[in-house]
Amino acid sequence: MNKITFLKKHIWNGLFLAVLLVLLFVPSAKAYLMQGLMQVGLFKPHTETRVQGKVTDLSGIKFKDAEGNSIDLGDLKGKVIFLNFWATWCPPCQAEMPSVNQLYEQFKNNKDVVFLFIDADGDFGKAKKFMDRKKYSLPVYSMGSSVPEEIFKGSLPTTIVFDKEGRISYKGEGAANYADQKFLDFMGKLTRM
Repeated sequence: MNKITFLKKHIWNGLFLAVLLVLLFVPSAKAYLMQGLMQVGLFKPHTETRVQGKVTDLSGIKFKDAEGNSIDLGDLKGKVIFLNFWATWCPPCQAEMPSVNQLYEQFKNNKDVVFLFIDADGDFGKAKKFMDRKKYSLPVYSMGSSVPEEIFKGSLPTTIVFDKEGRISYKGEGAANYADQKFLDFMGKLTRM
């Protein structure tokens, strides 16, 4: 093997290793890659596999905002609830946030829909800085009570959509593109039920 071939081989191997290390250890790089994969059609939420649940008593499941105001899910009966558990350090959470923000912007003025974005770390300062830096206007909450495993087992991100009766209509763990037209239609249908 001549010197030039030897150098080319090692340069390509070094570049491959560098890219791999960046993807493994830089959360924003991993999130950026996942966003690209979402744009080409991967990570679509599967609304056709809706959870056909019984009416869940949501009373006593509480979340609080940065000002300390508490919201009880039981008080939201009659509304579609979009509940998303996330963290600022979570690459899949970062990857889905642009689509979540698009969904929020589309439905934020709909009186039949409530959005709750639960920062799993409960660090409002860090969450606010993240939202400001990304120019998102998502309403951030932290847990104000225990949350049943039926709703949240600890996997980030986790998204739950309750219909107006309190049934789980959608549950997804992992990143998804919530600006996908099928999901937008699904949310629209829930608001009309």
